[in-house]
Amino acid sequence: MVKKINIALVGNPNSGKTSLFNVLTGLHQKVGNFPGVTVDKKMGKCQISESLSANIIDLPGTYSLYPKRADEWVSYKVLLNQDETLYPDMVVLVADASNLKRNLLFCSQIIDLKIPVVVAFTMMDLAKKNGTLVDIPGLERELGVPIIAINPRKNKGIAALKKSIQLTSENMDQVPARDFIDISPSVENAVQEVKEILPGISNYTAIHYLINYKHFSLGAGKKAAIEHAEINNRFNSTKTQAEEIMQRYGKIKHIMQQTVVESDPLQKSLFTEKLDNILLHRTWGYLILITVLFLLFQSIFWVAQYPMDAIEWGFGQLSGWLSDVMPANWFSDLLINGIVAGLSGIFLFIPQIMILFGLITLLEDTGYMARISFLTDKLMRKVGLNGKSVMPMISGFACAVPAIMSARNIENKKERLLTIMITPLMSCSARLPVYTILVALVIPSKLYFGFLSLQGLVMMGLYLLGTVMALIVAWVMKWFIKSTERSYFILELPVYRGPRKRNILYTMIEKAKIFVFDAGKIIMLISLLLWALSSYGPPEKMKTVSARYDMLIKENPSNTTEITRQKKMALLQSSYAGMLGKAIEPAIRPLGYDWKIGIALITSFAAREVFVGTMATLYSVGEDTDTNYTLRQKMNAAVREDGTKVYTLATGLSLLIFYVLSMQCMSTLAVVKRETKSYKWPLIQLLYMTGLAYLLSFIVYQLFK
Repeated sequence: MVKKINIALVGNPNSGKTSLFNVLTGLHQKVGNFPGVTVDKKMGKCQISESLSANIIDLPGTYSLYPKRADEWVSYKVLLNQDETLYPDMVVLVADASNLKRNLLFCSQIIDLKIPVVVAFTMMDLAKKNGTLVDIPGLERELGVPIIAINPRKNKGIAALKKSIQLTSENMDQVPARDFIDISPSVENAVQEVKEILPGISNYTAIHYLINYKHFSLGAGKKAAIEHAEINNRFNSTKTQAEEIMQRYGKIKHIMQQTVVESDPLQKSLFTEKLDNILLHRTWGYLILITVLFLLFQSIFWVAQYPMDAIEWGFGQLSGWLSDVMPANWFSDLLINGIVAGLSGIFLFIPQIMILFGLITLLEDTGYMARISFLTDKLMRKVGLNGKSVMPMISGFACAVPAIMSARNIENKKERLLTIMITPLMSCSARLPVYTILVALVIPSKLYFGFLSLQGLVMMGLYLLGTVMALIVAWVMKWFIKSTERSYFILELPVYRGPRKRNILYTMIEKAKIFVFDAGKIIMLISLLLWALSSYGPPEKMKTVSARYDMLIKENPSNTTEITRQKKMALLQSSYAGMLGKAIEPAIRPLGYDWKIGIALITSFAAREVFVGTMATLYSVGEDTDTNYTLRQKMNAAVREDGTKVYTLATGLSLLIFYVLSMQCMSTLAVVKRETKSYKWPLIQLLYMTGLAYLLSFIVYQLFK
C-alpha cells in the first residue's frame, strides 16, 4: 500500500525553491489560489519511493515566521495549521548555502514548530566559489535535522533528498526533542496556559498563538481564553520577538563558528562598503544611475540594429521569393500577407527583447538593482510610495503582469495599491516593437559627438516620460487613497558579486521563447484574422468596387499599374477591416491618425505588440508595393487620400505618446482585478490612462503638425 503525505516546500525568496518544486513534480502540477487572497497556490504530485507518494505544496517565499506581506501570511498560516484546506505532514526547507546566516534563522524557527523537517541546501557551488565551506554532518548534529546538498537545475542530490524524505516519513512522531532556543522565563506561564487550551502544540507554536490569535480560526471561546492568558501574564509580543531574534542569531553565530569556514568575510564586506561609498553617494550615485539607464536604452539600438536589419531583410526576401514562385490565388495571399507578415512581426523584435532582459538580469545578479531601490526611496516617498515600489516599476519595463504581482512585497496597503495603479505606465517590452518601428520612421538616424544616437535618446525619453507620468499620477492619487498604516522601508543590500553568465543567457533565451510562443500566438492569430477581415467584405460592395476598377483597366490599359493599386486600396477600404477603421476615424483624426492606425489601436488592446503585426498585414494587403520592401519602407511610403504623408513627425510623436500612456493590454487589467479583488480599480486605471493618452497625444500633434 502506498502511503500519501503532504509536504510543504518553504524557504527564503530566491533560494531555489521553485526549481526544486519543478524537478520533484515535473508535469504533475496545478495552480490555483489560496482562499481569500490573490497569492498563487502551486501544488504537485511526486513519487518519493515505491511505498511513498507526496503532495508537494510550494508556499510563497518568506524570511521568517513573522509575516508582513500577504504572501508571507499564506505560508505562515499553513505552517501554523491555520489553513482550512492544507496541513503539511512534513516540511522541506530550501536554504541558500551562499547566504547561510539569514536562511538558518528561518530554519531554526521551523525546527521549533516541531514539524518533521528535511533541509535542502542549494547554491553550494556558489558558496564554495565565494570561499564558504560548510560541514554538513556537523551542521546536522547541531540542528538535529537531516541536511541534503542539492542542485535542482542539474538534478543533483534529488535521489538523496527523496531517500531522506522517506526515512523522515517513517519516523513522523520522532520530532526534534530539544528546542533550538529556550523560551524566556517571562513568557513561560503564558505559554503553558496556551498549551492547556490547545494540547499538542510546541512552546514556540504557543508563542505565535499568543501573538497572532486574533488572525486565527479558533472559535470565540479559545480566542477569549488566549486573550486572558495574554493579559493575565502581561505578555509583551514586541519584547518577546526581539528577545527571540537576538537569541537565534546568537546561537546561529555559535553554530556557524563550529561548522562553517568563510574566507575573508571582512575583505568581501570592505569591498562592498567601498563600492557603496561611490554607487550610493548623494551626488555620484544618482549620476551613475542615470548613466546606467542611459546605456541600457542606447544598447537596445546599438547592439540590436544589425540582427534586426538581417531578420527584416530575410523576411522581405522570403515574401518576394514566394510571390515569384507561387500562383496568384487566395492561398498564396494568405501565406505571404497573413502568415509571413505575422511571423515577421514576431521575430523582428527578438534581439531587442533579449538585450533588454539580459541587461536587467545583469543588474539583478550584481546586486545593483537593490541599490536602485535604496537610491530612489526618498523620491518615492514624496509621491506616496516607498523604495520597494521601484522593483515592480523596473520590472514593469519587462512586463506589467508579473510586475503588478510583485507589488505583494510592499507591506503598506496604500503604497501597494498606488504601485499597482501606476506600474502599467512603465514602458514594457510589448511596447518596444511599437517604439522601434515608429522611432525609425520619424526620427532621423543622427549621431551627436560621434556616439550619441538621436533615436536612442528619443527611446530613453519615452521610457523616462512613462516613469515621470507614473510619479505624477501617484502624487495625485495619494490624496484620494487614504490609509492609517505606517510605512517602513527595510531592505537587505546584498554583497556585490559577478554576474552569472549562464543565468543571463538562460533568462534571455527564456524571455525570447515566452515572447515567441505566448505573445507570438496572439500576434499570429490577430494577423490571420486581420488578413481575413482585410481581404473580405460585404459581397455586393466588393463586387461593385472590383467591377468599377476592372472597367477602368479595360478603358485605360496603359495605366494598369496605377489603377490596380487604386483598386487594392478601394477593396481594403470596402472590407470589414476598412469599415471598422472608417467608423472610428472621426474620433482619432484630431490625433493625426488614419483609419488603418485606428484598426491597429483596436487590435493592439489584446497585446500592444500586435500593432506591428497589424500594420504588416494591412500594408501587405492594401499596398501594391514590391513584396521585397520592408514594413518600415511600406509605412514610410503610405499616403492619405489627399496625397499627404501619413507618418509625419507630428503623427509619429503623437502615436508614440499614445502608446507610452495608454492601457493597451487586457492581461494587465485582468491581473489588476485579481490583485485588488475589485472591478473598480482596473476600470479607473483604464479610464485615466486612456484619457491621459488621448489628451497628451492631441497636444503633441497640434504642436508639431
